[in-house]
Amino acid sequence: MSKPNPSLKSGDVLSLVVLLLGAFIVLLPLFVVFLTSFAPTVASLENLSKNKWSLANYRVAWQQGKFLLAFANSTLVAIAVTAFQIVTSALAGYALARLKFRGRQALLLVVLATLVIPFQLLVIPIFLILKWGHLINTYGALILPTAVNGFGIFLLRQYFQTIPVELEEAAAVDGANRLQILWRVMLPLARPALVTLFLFTFIGEWNDLFKPLVFTTRPELRTVQLALAEFQEQFTNNWPLMMAAVTIATVPVMVLFLIGQRQFIQGIAATGIKN
Repeated sequence: MSKPNPSLKSGDVLSLVVLLLGAFIVLLPLFVVFLTSFAPTVASLENLSKNKWSLANYRVAWQQGKFLLAFANSTLVAIAVTAFQIVTSALAGYALARLKFRGRQALLLVVLATLVIPFQLLVIPIFLILKWGHLINTYGALILPTAVNGFGIFLLRQYFQTIPVELEEAAAVDGANRLQILWRVMLPLARPALVTLFLFTFIGEWNDLFKPLVFTTRPELRTVQLALAEFQEQFTNNWPLMMAAVTIATVPVMVLFLIGQRQFIQGIAATGIKN
C-alpha cells in the first residue's frame, strides 16, 4: 500500500500562513466595502447584526449614477483598446521575436523605454494631436492614445520565444507565409499570453479615469470611473450608497479576472522561459 502524503514541512507551513495572511489583508477591505453596501443609508453597520439587509442602495446607486450608459461606454472603449493592443502587440512581438533585421535590439530597447514613461507626461502632446485630428470629445480620444502598448509587445515577444522554431519551420515547408504562421501556429499556442494581455488591458481601461477626464467633456461619453467620481461628489457622506456604487463598478472586472485567472497565471509564468 502506498504511504500517505507526508505532513507539511515547517517552511511550507510558514509559506501557507504568509499567503493566508496576505489574502486576508487584501480581501478585508473588499469585504468591508461589500458589507457596507447593504447597510441602511441612515444607519451604520450595526444594523446588519439585526438582519436589516437591503438591496435598496444598489437600486438607488444604479439610477442616480446613470451607470447603464457608463457601462456601455467603458465596455466599448475597453474592448476596442484591447483588440487594438492584441493585434499590434502580436505583430510587433512576433517581428521582434523571430524576424532578423538591422536595429532589432535597438527597437526593443525603445519599446522597453516606453514602459518607464508615465502617460501623464505625454498628455499635452497627445491632447494637441487629438485636437488637430478633431478627435476631442469622441470615442477616438478614449481609444487611440492607448491602442499600442509596450508592455503587450514585450509580453508576446517573450512568449513567442518559448515556442519551438521547428513548428514554424514545419508550417513554412507546408507553404505557409509569415502571417499564416502567426495566425495558425503562434497565436493558438500563445493563448495564455493573449488572455494575460486581454485581462491587463481590459481591466486597465475599465479603471481608467485620466483619459475620460482630460479628453472628454460630453456627458454621453462618461465612463464607469468618471460616473463613479461624479457620484462620489454628490453622495460624499452617504457611505452605504457609495459602497454600493463602488461594488457595481468593481464586480464586472472581478468576475472577468476570476474567469481567466488560470490562463493569466500560465501566461505570466511562461513569459520568463526561453528555449
